[in-house]
This record gives sequence, structure tokens and C-alpha cells, in this order.
Amino acid sequence: MKKYLIALDLDGTILYDFDSLSETLCEFMKKLQEFGHKIVIATGRPFRSSKFVYERFGLDTPIINYNGGLITHPNHKEFPVVNYTVNKDAIIDIFETNLEHIRNAFSEVYDEIYLYKEEKEIEPLLHVDGATDIIVGDLKEILNTDTNGFIIIGKQGRGKIIKEYIDNKYQGEVLCRIWDLTGEFDSILEIYTPESNKGKALNYVAEYLGFDQNQVIAIGDGHNDIEMIEYANLGVCVKNSHPDLIKVADIVLEHTSSENAVYRFLSKYLSQNK
Repeated sequence: MKKYLIALDLDGTILYDFDSLSETLCEFMKKLQEFGHKIVIATGRPFRSSKFVYERFGLDTPIINYNGGLITHPNHKEFPVVNYTVNKDAIIDIFETNLEHIRNAFSEVYDEIYLYKEEKEIEPLLHVDGATDIIVGDLKEILNTDTNGFIIIGKQGRGKIIKEYIDNKYQGEVLCRIWDLTGEFDSILEIYTPESNKGKALNYVAEYLGFDQNQVIAIGDGHNDIEMIEYANLGVCVKNSHPDLIKVADIVLEHTSSENAVYRFLSKYLSQNK
């Protein structure tokens, strides 16, 4: 039987809200590992809010967090950690210069949170459970190290203004994506380093685990999954994925995460490609 390395995004791919996970999928993932396949999580989330999936799947592989900005192995301390960070001075400059357009913002260093101001409505974005520390205040006062991630919650309709500043000022040295150009997240921006992408991270994990590229399957739904889908020998996206991801995917599934799209696909595909 051919062995595969299967990379899975979380939100919108196997999770259909912040913490809903199919028990059928969990048991299926455990079975796949018994057959010799390897599963790796590749997510924009921090470790603290992806750990529950790692544990429910019973994984023993590296985990890709912050969209490839951080690669660790929860069960092996000797694992050669990859940690790409955004320069704190750039973050403070972006924040201070665009403050009139910003409703809230936070940076993360591993599982520490540096939050501009407390706000009940954005708590789901923070994934506070498992945070090693939450520090609240003006970022120029509290942020003293480079960060794994920086999220800006812009005022309504201001996301593009902030992005334009970042693109013009940093010319690719610092990158920015708007989560949803037309929907409810149209003013939420993610700031990250050019070295951070899931494709590069997946290549690193594949080499570490001894898998060739032609053994890699990747499944996602978002713009941040593009490089991962392009790297994989078989790149798959669920129904209703980001239009740019659909363009590069080898297969577009007929079901969404809430319809257990990943289980439906893998159970059929792997039974036909033993």
C-alpha cells in the first residue's frame, strides 16, 4: 500500500466553527495512521488552539502553526524547530501609523498574546484558552520582541487603507492579507513574514518524515493554503474555498467542512489508490 503524507488545514476545511470536529473524522485519522499514513496539521492558528485536533487525531508528527511561521513537534523536544518572526519595529510602525483606522490589534509570540485593548467581541480570534500570558496595552510599550503573528481588526471599510500602507512602505519585506475581501472579515488583516507559508513548511515536514513530494496530499480552503496546495502532488480544496485557491487546486470537492468533506474524499480516494 502506498503511504501518504496528508496535510490538513483546520478552519473551513475540517472545522466548521471554532472548535467543532467530526468524531467520524477523528476515528478515521487514527485508522489511517495505523495503515502507515502520516497526518500533519497546517494552520494559521497558534498551537494552543490547534492542540485539541492534534490530540483527538492521536498524532505524532510535527505541527505547522502561524501559516508556516512556526513548526514544532509536541512530542519530540529535539525536533529542529522552525520559527519565522515579523520584526517588532515594523509591527509598531504599522500600528502607530494606522491607528486612526484600527479598532483593535494583537500580536503573538508562541502562545503569548500582546493585545491592544480588551474587547469581548474579538475573543474568538484570540483563542485565549491555553495562552501562556495575555499582556494588554499600547503595543509600543508592551511589545519587546519579534512576533510570530500580528492581526489587525480595522474599523469597518478601512482594511484596504492599512494594506496599501504596508504594501507601499515595506515592498514585500513584510506581507499582509485581508481575510475576506467582501464578507464579515473584510477589515481583518494578517501581517506576516515572506518566509512564512504552508508550502515551504510542508516541504520541511515531508523531508523530516522521509516523504517524497509525490506522496503528499494537501487539503485546504483559504488563500493562505495556496502554496501548500501548489507544493503537494495532489492539492485539494473543499467546496466554497477562496477563488484563488480553486484556481490552483487539482480537485475541488463537492462538499464543505460542515458536510465532512475531508472524510468523504479521503475514504474514497485512499480505498481506490492502495
